[in-house]
Amino acid sequence: MAKLLSCVLGPRLYKIYRERDSERAPSSVPGTPTSVTNPPSSSWDTYYQPRALEKHADSILALASVFWSISYYSSPFAFFYLYRKGYLSLSKVVPFSHYAGTLLLLLAGVACLRGIGRWTNPQYRQFITILEATHRNRSAENKRQLANYNFDFRSWPVDFHWEEPSSRKESRGGPSRWGVALLRPEPLHRGTADTFLNRVKKLPCQITSYLVAHTLGRRMLYPGSVYLLQKALMPCNGRRAKLQACDGNEIDTMFVDRRGRAEPQGQKLVICCEGNAGFYEVGCVSTPLEAGYSVLGWNHPGFAGSTGVPFPQNEANAMDVVVQFAIHRLGFQPQDIIIYAWSIGGFTATWAAMSYPDISAVILDASFDDLVPLALKVMPDSWRGLVTRTVRQHLNLNNAEQLCRYQGPVLLIRRTKDEIITTTVPEDIMSNRGNDLLLKLLQHRYPRVMAEEGLQVVRQWLEASSQLEEGERGSGEGFGWGPGKTSRWEVEEDWCLSVLHSYQAEHGPEFPWSVGKESWGRRRGEDMSPEGRRQLALFLAQKHLHNFEATHCTPLPTQNFQMPWHL
Repeated sequence: MAKLLSCVLGPRLYKIYRERDSERAPSSVPGTPTSVTNPPSSSWDTYYQPRALEKHADSILALASVFWSISYYSSPFAFFYLYRKGYLSLSKVVPFSHYAGTLLLLLAGVACLRGIGRWTNPQYRQFITILEATHRNRSAENKRQLANYNFDFRSWPVDFHWEEPSSRKESRGGPSRWGVALLRPEPLHRGTADTFLNRVKKLPCQITSYLVAHTLGRRMLYPGSVYLLQKALMPCNGRRAKLQACDGNEIDTMFVDRRGRAEPQGQKLVICCEGNAGFYEVGCVSTPLEAGYSVLGWNHPGFAGSTGVPFPQNEANAMDVVVQFAIHRLGFQPQDIIIYAWSIGGFTATWAAMSYPDISAVILDASFDDLVPLALKVMPDSWRGLVTRTVRQHLNLNNAEQLCRYQGPVLLIRRTKDEIITTTVPEDIMSNRGNDLLLKLLQHRYPRVMAEEGLQVVRQWLEASSQLEEGERGSGEGFGWGPGKTSRWEVEEDWCLSVLHSYQAEHGPEFPWSVGKESWGRRRGEDMSPEGRRQLALFLAQKHLHNFEATHCTPLPTQNFQMPWHL
């Protein structure tokens, strides 16, 4: 009877992995921890074949789930319509509740029939036995056996907990159950006394901002968290693991290990941060995979198998446990980890770079500096104050501010036909917020170089670089810059490198640098002229930003996935 109940309440089973020739294959790549399970390398997969009773009952329940999702997201409009028609009176609601109760009883009966169908299937009974054994005892052998099945991720046992690293238990400055540390926005009106009367005056605006952020705002910002958009996703093969963040959210991850291969890039781990409708199943993971790197993909809170909702605090909490998992369970050193982000994934990427300064490099593709200008773009002008307040208080994706706290190599990829992160039209490349991300980074790291002359020439280059792609690179690779190709943008690389190396040797690598300051130039026996600052500014801009002639959602080709420049 207990087994029948387990079949009724058990998860949906998708695939079964079987070993070829009935031979036992190794459960993991040599040199990797056995606690992260994956299907045997010599296995072949087959879709689980349910019996007729289970199959038809599953179809009914899946259809009911879709209808429930539609009803949930359309409920505000439905309630408004019913209220206008007078259907929310007690005399109308009571019969409706009877119908709803009857429908729920029928669906419960269908679920019981599905459980009976599973109970009569030896494959499902074997699976549910292994799953229950793994929940009771998470031994390596039980996890190896469970890795032969692909099933609903909600029932997957937790593989890694945020408190597992011993350093977390001993540290008082680490994350708490409230979450990791975020940079907080400055008050809109500095110096204003925060009296009780002022708080009362602000209360209606704060309530409105909260409601907008937790309803319309969050779903516009992260449409991938809408359940209906996830129905088309199918489970994919790979070394899947469930991580528990400090806020209790469970994060769905997928790891591909290339350390056992001959390619040197396989020793590096690329952690991929997806966009607002991206999943590791169909997102930017494919680019570093095809380039031969080890890759760790993860889904935002509320996406696919991950639980929770994708607010900035939850996003940072999720990224924290992903990085901890990569270091303490997968065995990668921070110096061997590269953070690669596409679009809105730049927030978690820059947070990780700020919080883990020893990370090797950061690559931001089609990302932006700040969410406020992009939010104002899609909302009415009359909502400007509400939109700004809502973003700053609840959806503050301050990528540039976080990136400026990172000392390591950075590469920005700007898409010249981007229709998402431009504030006007895709053809107006100067409205691309990737420009502002580059300028803020360079102004923080090289404030003397990015003075009037440097800032002006970089702006001119950003505006002209898209128009020079055909003339500067005839090979059609997609990048629109190259030293020595056009006289107007030609830089003396040897001179620029010598200046930067000399400064680094004298003052050390920590940013910001005062290179470009005339007094520093005189100590070296030379005067940093305005032309010299222009040369340095243009050189640094070309090294930190590459153009890719494509729209926002075009997959990045493998040949364009390059490591950032560093001295």
